[in-house]
Amino acid sequence: MYEVMNYIMGKRITIVLDDDLFKKLRERQSKQIRDSSKSVSFSRVINQTIRKAVR
Repeated sequence: MYEVMNYIMGKRITIVLDDDLFKKLRERQSKQIRDSSKSVSFSRVINQTIRKAVR
């Protein structure tokens, strides 16, 4: 059960973003919100961006 919940919930961590990266990620989030009828969390934007970078 824990493994399933862990996968669904993910890991909660604290990171410090440089101001320029924070602004770019928020802009990316804003664009995704404009292009969608659904909400887009900041965490989702960060995860998508990291996934693209580490492929």
